[in-house]
Amino acid sequence: MSTVAVILAAGLGTRMKSRLPKVLHPILGDPSLLWVLRALPRDLGGAVVVVHHGKDQVEAALEAWRNAGLLPCPITTVDQGEPLGTGHALQTCIPELDRLKAGQVVVLCGDVPLTKAGTVLQLCAAEALLLAMDLVTPGTYGRVLQHPDGRLSGLVEAKDATPEQLAVQRVNGGAYSLPWPALRRALLGLTNDNAQREYYLTDAVVAVAREIPVLVEVCDPEELAGMNSRHDQAALQAAAQRRIERYWMAEGVTFLHPGSTLVGPRVQLSQDVILEPGVRLEGAVVVGEGTRIGQGSVVADSILGPGVEVRPYCVIEHARVGEGSKVGPFARLREGTDLAEKVHIGNFVETKKARLHAGAKANHLAYLGDTEVGEGTNIGAGVITCNYDGVNKHRTLIGRNVFVGSDTQLVAPLSIGDGALIGAGSTITKDVPADALALSRTAQTSREGYASKLRARQKKGTGLS
Repeated sequence: MSTVAVILAAGLGTRMKSRLPKVLHPILGDPSLLWVLRALPRDLGGAVVVVHHGKDQVEAALEAWRNAGLLPCPITTVDQGEPLGTGHALQTCIPELDRLKAGQVVVLCGDVPLTKAGTVLQLCAAEALLLAMDLVTPGTYGRVLQHPDGRLSGLVEAKDATPEQLAVQRVNGGAYSLPWPALRRALLGLTNDNAQREYYLTDAVVAVAREIPVLVEVCDPEELAGMNSRHDQAALQAAAQRRIERYWMAEGVTFLHPGSTLVGPRVQLSQDVILEPGVRLEGAVVVGEGTRIGQGSVVADSILGPGVEVRPYCVIEHARVGEGSKVGPFARLREGTDLAEKVHIGNFVETKKARLHAGAKANHLAYLGDTEVGEGTNIGAGVITCNYDGVNKHRTLIGRNVFVGSDTQLVAPLSIGDGALIGAGSTITKDVPADALALSRTAQTSREGYASKLRARQKKGTGLS
């Protein structure tokens, strides 16, 4: 017998007004459902995600997260079919929970992303527990009714509540831990005799409370806040960001303008990192000690080593930047970029599947794709690696201490040996040996006195022959 989590993720999310399932809407770059799954303990006997609306999208996301190693325990899905309430959602899970030999069931909602892992662990360890929150304005939340000793006595939906019950400020957070045998019996006895004509999970919880004591634990409302609208999504994102900023500030990270900076939940920052205004870090980002990320820069799924300087308005995705390197401003490092230590990538330089060894430089207006650049090599302004022939991609290999002059096209496949010098304005189509000078230019001609003649002809509307 083991503890199994059930995640309710079948809702349409009408108020989101979106084709995307509600549980896949992001909070700081990660979908709400991923936040919930990530909070689960790793020693669970499994988790069952209840799906229906957007089923294919949710299952595809789960598969992607599984492949990326982001799921803490085995996950299966159950299609609720026509949604007939939260109790019906649990009823559809009975065969799967039996198959998993569940002894304890923890129920969470896929659109409640900010429940802390410690709170979920506490829930999993309890025999019978309901998480609640105290709200000054309870609104449409279901009310929690308790015995004098604090045990749960009842749960009532706002639409079914009496005026006296509506005055109760303790509301149901929708998270429970209950023994499976008692919960299973209660689910099989559910009816839909209520204003919504739905099968309420809350009725099953109350039925369990008649058999065994169900404790009520009051949590910070932020942990149990749901995402039912775009306004809710924005509020949750702001709350998540405040939580993340407080954590990293305590670890020695400087946020120059916290209100404008977005740092995702899977980001790892080191001591003395400085984040300038408008920085966005998403996905699996690792930032080394003493690195500074400039204003307006976006970094996703990348590793920045210690002492890196990312100047303003750079975009770095699926890349690695070595210790002491400088990037930008206005640079773009695309997938597969790997910069060794003390590499310089300047303004309006784009790289893709490019490996630059220690001390290499591309300071201005260059494109380096499917390229390897040796130590100490200098790439001039306007250099392009022509890596695509319309069908296939080809590589350009540039050796150590090479100088590539400005406005040069390197037509791949191509190899340039160590110490070679490429003259500015060249189109290089053949391999260049080590220590060779290569250039390809048409001969320059100068016709003395023709500048003034040309200007005179232009004024008359005629040209020079």
